[in-house]
Amino acid sequence: MNIHEYQAKNILKSYGVAIQEGVVVDNIAHIETAVKRLQADTGTDWVVVKAQIHAGGRGKGGGVKLAKNLDEAKQRVQDILGMQLITPQTGPEGKKVNKVLIAQDVYYPGENEPKEFYMSVLLDRSKQQNVIIYTTEGGMDIEEVAEKTPELIHKEWIDPAVGLQGFQARKIAFNLGLSGRAMKQMVKFVLSLYKAYDDTDSSMFEINPVLKTSDDKIIAVDAKVNLDDNALYRHHDLMELRDISEEDPTEVVAKEHDLNYVKLDGNVGCMVNGAGLAMATMDIIKLSGGEPANFLDVGGGANAQTVEAGFKIILKDPNVRAILINIFGGIVRCDRVANGVVEAYKNIGQINVPIIVRLQGTNAEEAKEIIDNSGLQVQSAILLKEAAELVKVAVA
Repeated sequence: MNIHEYQAKNILKSYGVAIQEGVVVDNIAHIETAVKRLQADTGTDWVVVKAQIHAGGRGKGGGVKLAKNLDEAKQRVQDILGMQLITPQTGPEGKKVNKVLIAQDVYYPGENEPKEFYMSVLLDRSKQQNVIIYTTEGGMDIEEVAEKTPELIHKEWIDPAVGLQGFQARKIAFNLGLSGRAMKQMVKFVLSLYKAYDDTDSSMFEINPVLKTSDDKIIAVDAKVNLDDNALYRHHDLMELRDISEEDPTEVVAKEHDLNYVKLDGNVGCMVNGAGLAMATMDIIKLSGGEPANFLDVGGGANAQTVEAGFKIILKDPNVRAILINIFGGIVRCDRVANGVVEAYKNIGQINVPIIVRLQGTNAEEAKEIIDNSGLQVQSAILLKEAAELVKVAVA
């Protein structure tokens, strides 16, 4: 589950990580109060207005602006709040900005030049360990740094049974070229960041940039956090951070029906029970000349309600030219699924795309008979090869 920058920073702050302070605004009427409060807390008139959407590259799309006084801050918020922000990560449709973060300007003049770093914490599955990835090239896309100057990217692996050790945090600070107060601050920053990542069962914490200010403070200027959905049952407080308006509406509906759904760009909708079978089904669709329009796993307990919900979700995609239902009857009997398909079809009404149903496993023959005798525009198959041929005809 993705969360907003301001929410991620609140988590970091609760673990002792120094952050760029800010105030969230979702209404133009609250701008002046928020700006004055922040100016009073930080002692400077300069603020940064940052769009709050679940996508990176906001600055490139005009979603991050500097303001030097109250009037300019008001104008910046009015310009950004409500805009359809397009970034490299949103796609051409963009995302509507419903909230902005009015943050303190941390690039103030001082004895030293400010310096930006990049740092992230995530799981390295190949090593079965957590890893801290960091580089002196902060403020840039990490992919670009990896491509052009891979030697500047450092990695520090952490054994989850032992946790991050002090010497590792000091090594990270040293590799970033820090010394004195800045080094001590970075060691504390790294230890606190890792604890926040570990305690929240997150799949990723990314801070870009981590800033060394002109007076050698180390702070998180931005924060991108992805919480592990599978662990949210242990963190009810974090579940409340979910912003449904930032999610694909179809995927929201799928979650409400306990369906695992991911939209793709193809023309054949597929409904399957089991992730492995779903992957195989998408391969069959491609070999048949089609392109999968989605990944949809209804789970082991498919019934009329889940099948109907799956139908409705798939049919919302105007690119779908056929639907392939591929169910293996192990936990659930095939005849039960077949009855569910027939009942769901009748409840939905007219469906204008071919539907191919392949049921294999317990009571597969009975299931085929139910489909064939239903009187509906549904084609049945038992062998995967048969289903593939029917898909080929449907998308020809």
